[in-house]
Amino acid sequence: MSSENNPDSHPHDHTAELRNASKQGLIGALVLTTGYMLAAVIGGILAGSLALIANAAYILTGAASIALALVAKQSATKAASAERTFGIHRIEILAALANALTLWLITTWIVVEAFQRLQEVPAVQGMLMLSVGAVGLIVNILALWIVRRSSGQSLGVEDTVDYVLSDLLGSVGVVISGTLISAFGWTAADPMVSVVIAVLILLSTWRLLARVVNVLLEGVPEHIDTYRLCSEMEEVEGVILIHDIHVWTIAQGYDALNAHVLVDPSLEAAELDPLLRRLRKVASQDFGIQHITIQMEQSVEGCTEHHHVDHLHHRERPEPEEEP
Repeated sequence: MSSENNPDSHPHDHTAELRNASKQGLIGALVLTTGYMLAAVIGGILAGSLALIANAAYILTGAASIALALVAKQSATKAASAERTFGIHRIEILAALANALTLWLITTWIVVEAFQRLQEVPAVQGMLMLSVGAVGLIVNILALWIVRRSSGQSLGVEDTVDYVLSDLLGSVGVVISGTLISAFGWTAADPMVSVVIAVLILLSTWRLLARVVNVLLEGVPEHIDTYRLCSEMEEVEGVILIHDIHVWTIAQGYDALNAHVLVDPSLEAAELDPLLRRLRKVASQDFGIQHITIQMEQSVEGCTEHHHVDHLHHRERPEPEEEP
């Protein structure tokens, strides 16, 4: 006996009105960031500032992140089909991976160009750089406020907040660099700030890339303790053992569970449905899992699945061992 709950009807779904409001907010943030990105490119060329151009490149990726979040919201409304039984939820995961890799390429270019400029620093118009950076601060503060209102469980939206926040820090660096150049003529500040922006890019993408890879490898979500999940399900009266359990993320905020449950062979058929409902309640209400498939067995005879039972050694996720 198995059961699946409908991903379109779980209690964590947003209403259509909230989704529309979030979409409008993301579009507003996209318009703001794209407009400033163009201004930063023009200002960087006119001022001879690598920091402004680097910040514009970073903003381009941030704008792409917002656009991808919009795509993810649209894909979430696409129904599953016989060819794509989970719909196209994972398009946002693939988009996030492409986004992170693009950021790393941008970072490489920024660092190489910055070191070349440190060896032979060109003239930089500090006052123009300062003015464009100040505008960027205002734009990023507005975009951050808009995107935070739109943030939810989507990987695209959550990490868009991170990108806009990093853009804000990049604009702060541009303002500081422009101030140093206009006040003291220290043009080396421009390539140095560019390297700082590159480091911000790496920091903001490393965590994202790790999460994306974990999803693509169908690893257990960080917020779900498989050991505790198995223990709590096995505490349900009538359950003997949870085996062949798989917990993975289909898309951010949409987790799945597949498990074989060995139950007391003396249970009557009428007792299996109430037991199944209790097990689903543990997985959905206590652990927030949306897509649940449970196969109940009264014997392991004929079951060819891998019966990993390492959860029997721990009731909760063990702490990682410290390296000597």
